[in-house]
Formats: sequence, C-alpha cells, structure tokens
Amino acid sequence: MKNEFAEVWFYNQGWQAHEFQQKCWEALANGESGILNAPTGYGKTFAIWFGVLAQYYAKEALQEKKTKKKTLHTLWITPLRALSKEIHKATSQVSQDLDLDYEIELRTGDTTVANRQRQRKNPPQALITTPESVHLILATKEGQDYFKNLEFIIIDEWHELLGSKRGVLIELALSRLKAINPNLKIWGISATIGNLEEAKDILLGPGTKGSLIKADIHKKIDIQTVFPDNLEKFPWAGHLGIRLLDKVVDIVNQYKTTLIFTNTRSQAEIWYQQIITYYPEFAGLLAIHHGSLSDEVRTWVEEALHEGRLKAVVCTSSLDLGVDFRPVDCVLQVGSPKGIARFLQRAGRSGHRPDATSIIYYVPTNSLEIIEGDSLKFAVKEKIVESRIPYVRSFDVLIQYLMTLAVGDGFYADDILQEVAQTHCFESITQEEFDQCMALLIHGGSTLQAYDDFHRLVLVDGKYKVTSRKLAMRHRLSIGAIVSDLMMRVKFRSGKYLGSIEESFISKLNIGDVFWFSGRQLELVQIMANDAIVKPSEKKKGVVPSWMGGRFAISPDLGIAIRHSFKSIHKTQGISPEIKFLKPLFKEQESLSALPKEDELLVEYIQTKYGYHLFLYPFEGKLVHEGMAQVLAYRLSLIKPTTFSIATNEYGIELLSETEYPIDEKLLKQLFSPQHLHQDINSGINVQEMARRRFRDIAGIAGLIFQGFPGKQMKSKHLQANAGLFFSVFSEYDPGNLLLREAYDEVFDFQLEEGRMQIAFERISKHKIIFSKPNKLTPFAFPIFAESFRERYSNEDWQSRLEKLKMQLLDG
Repeated sequence: MKNEFAEVWFYNQGWQAHEFQQKCWEALANGESGILNAPTGYGKTFAIWFGVLAQYYAKEALQEKKTKKKTLHTLWITPLRALSKEIHKATSQVSQDLDLDYEIELRTGDTTVANRQRQRKNPPQALITTPESVHLILATKEGQDYFKNLEFIIIDEWHELLGSKRGVLIELALSRLKAINPNLKIWGISATIGNLEEAKDILLGPGTKGSLIKADIHKKIDIQTVFPDNLEKFPWAGHLGIRLLDKVVDIVNQYKTTLIFTNTRSQAEIWYQQIITYYPEFAGLLAIHHGSLSDEVRTWVEEALHEGRLKAVVCTSSLDLGVDFRPVDCVLQVGSPKGIARFLQRAGRSGHRPDATSIIYYVPTNSLEIIEGDSLKFAVKEKIVESRIPYVRSFDVLIQYLMTLAVGDGFYADDILQEVAQTHCFESITQEEFDQCMALLIHGGSTLQAYDDFHRLVLVDGKYKVTSRKLAMRHRLSIGAIVSDLMMRVKFRSGKYLGSIEESFISKLNIGDVFWFSGRQLELVQIMANDAIVKPSEKKKGVVPSWMGGRFAISPDLGIAIRHSFKSIHKTQGISPEIKFLKPLFKEQESLSALPKEDELLVEYIQTKYGYHLFLYPFEGKLVHEGMAQVLAYRLSLIKPTTFSIATNEYGIELLSETEYPIDEKLLKQLFSPQHLHQDINSGINVQEMARRRFRDIAGIAGLIFQGFPGKQMKSKHLQANAGLFFSVFSEYDPGNLLLREAYDEVFDFQLEEGRMQIAFERISKHKIIFSKPNKLTPFAFPIFAESFRERYSNEDWQSRLEKLKMQLLDG
C-alpha cells in the first residue's frame, strides 16, 4: 500500500523503502495493532511513524475543517531518555522536511514543570515519554481525559522493558488506556528475542491477534576475538583484559569512532584511565559514559558522538539501546558479554545503517574466556537468542498503580479489577487478592490499621480517591519501579569501618558464617539495618564475596553455546581460531585431569595445604553456581558436618573444607539429584534473610516506605530498617500477606533462579560424570581457586602470591 508521506520523504533522502516498512504502513492503514522486529539501523522508527502520520492526515481530511483544540494523537514510550531524544529528533525532522503541522514534544524527567503544565493545557499531537511519565499523568486531576482521543501508542524497545517491573507498569497503563479508548492501536518495536510471539501477546493483551512483522533482513556481523601474544595455561579472572590495552588501541586507531563496552562501571573507569595514561594523545578524543555520570556529561558525550567529534567512548549498558550514532563503525566488548542478545545489541551500535556490516571485537579478560569467542560465533550463526521472562503477580506495582489512579481522578474498584485481570501479569489474580491490595490502601490491611499514614484511600461517591494532599505529593514523587542496588557497610563492633559489600552477598550468610574481606577473615555477628557487624575469626575457611558485577551472570543460552564449544576441544581439524589457540591449555588440562565433552560433567577432588578442594564445572553461570554450591555444601554436611569455603565463577564451583569426603561417582550422582531440591534450597540457604532484603524494594514500590524528597533521599539504613520492621510484622502476624509472598517468590525466581537451577540439576543427573583426583590445581580449577585466594591476602601481595603459585604449577 502506498504511503504518500513516506514516498516523498524517502525519495528526497535517496532511499528505497524496505518490504517490512511497507508491511507496517499497510497494517497501520488497516487499523491493526502489532509488533515490529527488524535489525538495528534499517529504519524501524520510520516504519511505524509514517503509518501514524498517514492515519492522522487521512482522518483530518474526513473531518470538517474547523478550528478545534489539538488533542494527543500518539504516545511513544521508550525506556531511556537518550532514546526519547533520538526519536524526537528523527520524527521532528520529518515534520520539518515535509512542512507538516504535526507537533512532537518530549516529556521525560528532564522536562521542566512549566513545559509539563503547558503540554497538559495545549497537548502536542505526539508525546515521546517514559513509562513513569505516563503514570505521572494518570496521577493528575483530569489526567485520564488527556488520553481520551489517543489513537496510537508505540512501545519502543519492548524486549528491554518486558523482563522488568517497568514492563508491568506498561501493561497496567495499557489496560487503563484501552478502557478509555477501546479503538486504541498498540505497536511494539522489539529486537530479536527468543519469545517474540509471547512478547506480542503480552503487549496486545488476550484476544487481540495483531500483526507480527519481521524484517527478512540478515544483518551482517563480523565477530573477531582479540588474542594475547601468549596463552596463559593457568588464567584468573580479569588478569588478561588490561594487558590487551595496546591491541585495543591499535583497533581503535583503525576506525573512525569506536565504542568500548565493559560490563561494570568500575571496569569502564579503569579502561578510560589506562588509555588516557598510556596514550595521552587521546585527550579530548576519548570519553566515558555510564549510569553514575550526570545527565549533563552523558548528553555532551551523546552529542559529540552524533557529530563525530570523538575517537572512542568507554561505556556500559548505558549505550546499549537503539540510539543512532552513525559515526560509530566499530565496537569492542571487554570480557564476556554474559548474554547473546546483549552481544548482538552492542554489535548493532556499529554499522548503524542499511547494508553496513556491524564490526565487533571480543576482548577476553582471561585465557579460558577466549572460548566464548567461539561460543558467540556459534550462537549468532544458529540464531540462538535469549527469551525475556516477564514478571507475574507483581502486587507491589499493582498497589502503586491503584494509588496512582486514586491520586488522579479516582477509580471504581470492580472496573479496575476487570481491566487488571486482562493483563498477562495479573491474569491469575483472584477477588480475594485484589481485596487484600485494596485493604492495604484503605486501612493498612490486617496489621497496620492503627497507623493513619496507611489509611490512604477514601470512598467518595462510589469512587476510591486520595484526599490527603501530603499523601498525593509523596506518591507522585515515588512513582516508578526502578530500584537501586544497596551496598552494605562492613564494620567491627567497635565501629571501625572496613568497606562495602553488595547486600545480595551478605543476605546469603547466616550469623556465624565466615567470609574473606579486605585481606581479613571475618565472622558475621549481626546485621543492623544497613551494617554488617563482624569480628575477626580464627576459622580457616570462609566464603568469598562476588566482586565487580558478580550478579551479572551468563544467560542460559550462552551457557548452552559454551557447552557446545566443548564439542570441538577434542578435535584436531575444522576448529575455530579460538579453540586452536586454546589447545595448549586443553592439553595441560587433559594431562593433569580430564577434558569433559558437551554431555559430561567434570568433577575434580584435589588436596592441597589449604584443605580438600571439590571442583565442579557445570558451565551454568555464576548466579546459578552460587545457589548450586550452597545446596551441594548442605547435602555434603548431612553426610559429615563441616564448614565449607565456597568460590564460584561463570564456569564452575569450588567447595573447600578441612574434612575429607569419600567422593566417588555414586556420591556425586546423589549430590546432583534433582529430587527435593526446593527443600534443600530452603535448608541450605538463608532464604528468609534474602527475602527480607528483597522486601525493601517491594515495600518501596508499594509505597509502604517513603524514599524521601528530591535531593533529600532517606538514608538507606533507615529504608532497610523500616522495610525490615514491616517484614517482621507481616511474617509474625500476617504470613499470607501478598507482598511477603512476593518477596519469597522473587528470591526463588530471580535471585536464586530456582527454575534454572532445577533444569541444571536435571541435565547433570543425565550426564556422564568424569571424576578425577589430580595431584595439583588444573587450568580449569585455577581461576576459581584464584577467586577465593585473592581475599586471603591484602591487596598489596595477593597478585604476587598468586603469580608465584602459578609458576609452581607450571614448573611442577
């Protein structure tokens, strides 16, 4: 179907419309909803936008030409402010080039109060905004009227929002907007994910067929692994990365503009400093971009990228999403990308135009990580991409949403329950559960009735409303589902401060557990709000904290691809450059122990002066390994009680104890039995403390605790104390509380990844177990051992001690 606006504009650009763009214009002209999936750089925005414009002006032509007030016609929702600016720039250019009176405006956290008020009185035809801003509009008087003439809603980067509570915010907003205007057309724009059909169904809602338009375009990706000059047979995490600095700079110099992606902010800072220190000529040409930097700095970097003024930018996931930086013609990924979709997303930042090849260099941070170069190539070739798991039964978000409606125009409870039950997240909600959410808002539920602050809703003429200005203001300041990670302070009883550790690590410990930190052996004495109180310990075994984004684990699909790469390590011909380069390491591993195949689990039991080390290599990722290790330690302790020191990395697990166990294949089969896994997780891991920590975020989203005013945020220790009080009260007096249940569900589903752990145990139970008792540490074992070794000594000497130990292994 022809689209005159697109034809003229594309002709002026010298472009030819793609088939998927024409299909979108046709679907939009037919009044359909749907989801669009196309590679980066091929004009997804224009595929939707020109369809919207054509519909607007077709309707205008049918209506009588008379002066009428402008109303909001299109709502375009994006997950990032930077992306909102990008969409605004592209769409405004179209209106300008074609001399259209179709006005487009931005509304994000950066929009001034004056501009927001002006947009409310005189809305543009299109508003580009974020999920939180839509809820903020709903939380204003006559906010729902603002959307009554809305015809189109476009959710950009839907795959990114889907696997988060921000996706739940979208689902709830759509349920209300569809009720306000049943003829609303909804479109999602998504990168490739494993569950694209499900993503469409969740977005459009039950009973809505909709179109799934997939571009039949193969984006060319050139993946190259950066190899070190020499292979280290005994690698350890992070050891190699910065040693490849010269090679990285050589690559940067070959291209006009390069993005250097790292997985953590601290890594980004290190790489930026190292490049500037050793290559001062990059001053003014190199920038850094991550989430902790001010908006001003990030905006400057983004504009400089657009204009081609930068040679390179060191960045994190802050530049992952579909922002169009055309000068970027090369991407570097430092360390494992942890996921295939993330790797593809980052690769797509280069060659951001039709028919251009995306060039990405993979920079491993240790020798063993080199194998992921082969795994990533295999995954891309086989089109393996992760699914995004949607949140379900997120009652904290529902309670916030009900409060949002009450602060705005108010709501009829029965109507809202019917609407909410049409969403994927709440399709299983019962009347009793909805009533429990309402009770929490009306009088604080069965436990908080005595406190006026929890008497939030008032029934006025059949509608539930918030009449307190103070509560309304507090709520508007708290809208959203983004929660920040907490760091816990480690302190002696005397009050001496040692440093900070991720609370997710501390939450897994029981009182009396020992861990290594700051070169010391510490025993956890008690947890007081946001402080972990410790004392020196004489015990020789302890757990090691995860460092630098340790919760950022490899995806299940990348785990599959890595295990697949092990099919090739026994071959001598037809192998990838990565496998070929690693041959000496594999040969050393085989000579000292054994090399597992794809359907085998290697287990090593080694005695050293430190004790008895049980090494296992499931290749499931650090997060799953942490949970697996706790379960295995618990099961072993049932045979013979002892204290274990636990260390994990992406590839394997180490359980170290002073007690020798009669390890054999029969016992290992028992240890990896998938039976009674849920009970053993509950018994072996301090799930209650993990749920208590998780509850802080849930309580914040649900509005039980107020986070503070802008610029005067409440201290995290107060937040934790308040949330902990609610958790204790609910646990004792209201054990069936929905928010309490949600905390435990999220621990099992997302923190412990119980489902993934169950699958791993079931997979391993069918595998052949290769049991080996080497005389010394092997190339596979050494990186995991290094994780625990680093915390036994102060920062000054652990590296030199580790190097000395490595030399002993090589000499031996």
